[in-house]
Amino acid sequence: MNKKNIDLQKLRPEHIEALRSFTLPEEQEQFTALPKDVLEAGEGQFPIVITKEDHPVGFFILHTTERVKEFTENPKAMLLTALSINFSQQGKGYAGKGMALLQPLLKKEFPHCSEVVLAVNRRNIAAQKLYGKAGFQDTGRKKMGKIGEQYIYSYLIEDCVKAKC
Repeated sequence: MNKKNIDLQKLRPEHIEALRSFTLPEEQEQFTALPKDVLEAGEGQFPIVITKEDHPVGFFILHTTERVKEFTENPKAMLLTALSINFSQQGKGYAGKGMALLQPLLKKEFPHCSEVVLAVNRRNIAAQKLYGKAGFQDTGRKKMGKIGEQYIYSYLIEDCVKAKC
């Protein structure tokens, strides 16, 4: 899963200190959660760390919880939330590289998953561009979030598309 020393790893105890130190500018923080606020994952939540040479630079959570049903009827789907790249590490392509590694991670760690869904705020143009480049498609569905309208995006896992999982 190595792409220029960028990896996706399940959360490990040695990641926690670095993740707790993540910061974001206010204009970005309104759209996501800082890792320190969501590290205590519950059942059906899988914190994933984007690392560069084993040092955390980004973070997100994959869910198999009931929340997934708010975004898709696919019983094999997972929900992606709380994507962030530490402010000091932004502009280096880590979010895009991390999303490019999503499919190999899913095939290895979550082979049952045939789709990943997420919601992105209509005002968060940077995130919309990131997800579009990573292969997520705007489903045309919308949902109201805490701070306004959100677009629902979907990413179908290639092998499942071919095999009609």
